[in-house]
Amino acid sequence: MEKASFSLKDYKFIKVELDFSNLNSSSIELIIEPEGVFHNSTGVYDLAFTFKANAEMKNETKVNQIIFVKCIASFEFNKILKFEDIPEYFYTNSIAILFPYIRAFVSTLTLQANIPPIILPTMNLISLQEKLKANTKEI
Repeated sequence: MEKASFSLKDYKFIKVELDFSNLNSSSIELIIEPEGVFHNSTGVYDLAFTFKANAEMKNETKVNQIIFVKCIASFEFNKILKFEDIPEYFYTNSIAILFPYIRAFVSTLTLQANIPPIILPTMNLISLQEKLKANTKEI
């Protein structure tokens, strides 16, 4: 069997915010914003995955952010590549590799807050491929 062309090296949650103080609605809007940085000198790709959940709040007509989670994951390629040599499937697969960690973290976080846990659904993240590719820079 052939070795994968890239692997998850590390990940960490760098920012987390919860605000359920005035939650009024069970209808929650999920927002995912991926960004990337490719380090030319090392061939490491850092994926910044921001997850937000918005909902209506009591006595307010606007929608407010109830959850904000930002995770940074580092991927390394089995050989150092140039930015333009990153395979197309990397963008989709890197998000798919990281998403279960985000999903589990959000569920655990809300459960530990002693509120009904928010369990993110299994999602088709292929639509985020182009967004990630467009939001990737090289340094």
